[in-house]
This record gives sequence, C-alpha cells and structure tokens, in this order.
Amino acid sequence: MLFEEERKRKIVDYIQSHGRALVPELANRFRVSESTVRRDLRELEEAKQLRRTHGGAVLLQQDSVEPSFVEKEDRYRLQKERIAQEALSFIEEEDTIFLDSGTTTYFMAKHLRNFQKLTVVTNSNMVAQELNQMKHLDLLLTGGTLRYETQAMVGPIADRAIDSIRVDKLFLAINGLDPDGGLTTPNLTEAETKRRMIQSAKQVILVMDHSKFGKVSFAKVAELTDIHHCIVDDAISEQAVRTMEAEGIKVTVARRLEL
Repeated sequence: MLFEEERKRKIVDYIQSHGRALVPELANRFRVSESTVRRDLRELEEAKQLRRTHGGAVLLQQDSVEPSFVEKEDRYRLQKERIAQEALSFIEEEDTIFLDSGTTTYFMAKHLRNFQKLTVVTNSNMVAQELNQMKHLDLLLTGGTLRYETQAMVGPIADRAIDSIRVDKLFLAINGLDPDGGLTTPNLTEAETKRRMIQSAKQVILVMDHSKFGKVSFAKVAELTDIHHCIVDDAISEQAVRTMEAEGIKVTVARRLEL
C-alpha cells in the first residue's frame, strides 16, 4: 500500500505517461477505492497538476500558457530543492557559473553564500535579488527585457551580453525534454537566449524535475546531445535515465535522504 503523497505522485506520473485515465482504472492500478481516487484527483486538480473530467482526469496542458514563477516554485518543490542541493556539489571555488532563470536555480542561489569566491552570471531577476547582498560573490547581470512569467531577462540586449562571455558551467532550466523533440520552452525569445547560454558554457548542466521528461513545448532550445550532465529527482524512470545516457548525457539522480 502506497502512502497518500506517493500515490498522488504516481497518479500524476501515470496520467503524464498515458495522457488520461479513468477512475476505475486508477483504483485498480493503485488498489484503493474509487472514492479515494476521486479525492486524490480533486486535490491534484486544486494543486494544478491535472484536470478532472467526467469519470477521470487528463494531463493539464500548459505548453503554450506558461505558469508564473510563483506557481512553478510550488510545483515539485521538495524535489527541486534536492536537485539544487545536488547541483551545488558540482560547483568549485573560483568557478564562473551561469544560473539560468528557473525555480531550481533560484533554490541553488540561496546556498551560494557557503562559497568564498565565485563569479555568477544570471539572467534571472529572482536569482539577482537573492545574490545582491552577497558581497563575496562577483555578480554579473545580462540585462535585457524582463518576462513576467519566468522573471527572466531575455532578448537582443541579453543575447549580446551572453555572446561576450564564457563560463565554466551553465545550470540550465527547461520546460520539456523529449528524445525526439529535444529541449523546448514555451517562448521563442527565451529559447534563443537559452541557446546563447549553451554556446557560452564549457559544461552544460541541466537541472530539472522528473515531470519535464517526455514533454514538448513550443520553441526548441537544443538537442539532447548539447547537454553534458542532467541532475534530476528520483521519481525519474529508469528508462528515461537510459535514454539520456544513450545520448551521452551523464545523469545524477538526487535521492531522498533515508531517515
């Protein structure tokens, strides 16, 4: 028998894999009553992780309507915090790093005070606000047009600034990663800025939660082969890990600490 939160997570994963599911189908799969499934679906809809339909639920389509930064911050928060902690272990003193705009990179920024000497480049308004009082860090902002949805600075000004620098490591955020579709995001302008980031980095490290795998959004950013390393939470499937590794990506799974 699964605990409630684990069951709800697996329900979301199942619907993400199949596109939709009926209440009896979920009740049979997870060995609970149909009333329990209906309650889970109601709570998951309230959390904006799916949409209920007559007799079941479907995947919440958000590829063209991007959720706000605050909405994304709450989604898979614990998993993103574990990914962020894992990502910190790949930063070395005196590195020059680029933090893309995203909730996981924002969680990373909160812990950079533990380093003595770093140069941090970012196009994230939220990351900049977090780091602007850390006097021991060299902080470089790209400038550009600020997007409300992601709090990212993008566009020609940001692109020109990024073209003029080179960084050791880019910690990249993404909306979707698919074996055929590559890396995608909802906004064309932001996709172009992300491409410039990838070109500026010696090492490209993707930080994403498991829900992004298999998703395809509107604007293509890069191929899987453009990524060197992916840090993801432990709800990722073994098949997904094998798929990424087959493309030459090193995969690090951020696991929950055992009590």
